Amino acid sequence: MSWPPSELWSDALQLTAWLVAGAWCWRASDAIRYLPSIADLTAIAWDIAPATKPSLAVVVPARNEEADIAATLDALLLADYPSHGGRLRILALDDRSTDRTGAILDAYAAEYAERAPGRLDVVHIAALPSGWLGKTYALHTATQSATEDWLLFTDADVLFSPSILRRALAFAESTAADHVVVLPTTLVRSRGEGTVLGFIQLLGLWATRLWRIEDPETRDFLGVGAFNLVRREALAGLGGWTPQRLAVLEDVTLGRRMQRAGLRQRVAFAPGLVLVHWAAGAFGIVRVMTKNLFAAFNFQPLLLLGGCLWIVVFCLTPLAGLAWGPTLLPALLTLAAIGACYRVLGRASQIDARYAWLYPLGALAFVAAMLRSMLVVAWRGGVVWRGTHYDLRELRRQSGGFTLR
Repeated sequence: MSWPPSELWSDALQLTAWLVAGAWCWRASDAIRYLPSIADLTAIAWDIAPATKPSLAVVVPARNEEADIAATLDALLLADYPSHGGRLRILALDDRSTDRTGAILDAYAAEYAERAPGRLDVVHIAALPSGWLGKTYALHTATQSATEDWLLFTDADVLFSPSILRRALAFAESTAADHVVVLPTTLVRSRGEGTVLGFIQLLGLWATRLWRIEDPETRDFLGVGAFNLVRREALAGLGGWTPQRLAVLEDVTLGRRMQRAGLRQRVAFAPGLVLVHWAAGAFGIVRVMTKNLFAAFNFQPLLLLGGCLWIVVFCLTPLAGLAWGPTLLPALLTLAAIGACYRVLGRASQIDARYAWLYPLGALAFVAAMLRSMLVVAWRGGVVWRGTHYDLRELRRQSGGFTLR
């Protein structure tokens, strides 16, 4: 296309710029208006215990987590929930680890068998049945043996404050929830991490409207691997983990199943009470997302490429609009809206709003991660996760194909 563009192209570019600006301003307006209405479990109002004193099992699957599992167990074992009534059991699963994870878990189990009998149970999984992902099978194994009222599914590298379990259960009880997601605070240890994570949370505003989660008519849903709290009977009514046994994004898939079944989902912030560090550096985060991003598009190349195009149009072309008079104003409005989203999100996520200045680098990194995920999975013929290869054809057949029971 020659420059300056013809009248037709000029009109099309200006229209696109204004449509993008309008969409961003609308989403920023919603975020500013509604995100503050989401419960904050750090508030004094939630420093209570659930009145019915339900029992809780915290399920911690671990494969080759020798570097982090001890810190996670230490944090969970300091939970103050039992002192306020109810029963807490931590169920740690060694999922075929080849490092010292199993030995660390056994040492903790032996110690707490004397200090606090019944507080910590350890299960070693020696073999993975055909047709299952390792993590979903570990979660299935734990669920099959659990008798507690509530199940909290988490990861082996998450740190919990002593009061968060109690606060979350009180929130679940007071809101008559079947599924509660507490959004973790993501630790940022470098500028590269902040750049990528800040952009990921920005995209999250388009993926799920958090303020609509509680609406029974909503199509929005949520699941987070660090803190998925589920009423055991509700999960059993869905058939447990079996219908999603090959779901790479098992946390998100669980949220989708809950929403489609009409169960009551709730979401809460808890700044500083649930901590997780994704990976070291921007490149570390990109590598971690390799198994996830293609799966998020149901392993469909055209869908993923469409997602890349969306990011380019909505997040990168406004920068080009700054260089042309007719699109300068909508470009400035778009950038202002993006900055406002960073600011309102940062209040809960604790990711510095100043990373908005670097959001184009975050967008480029995310697009690169998407393309890398697609190419690596295609080249490998599947997903390699924690040392196990899962065939792409089988994953694609199962992707999104769960049944509701």
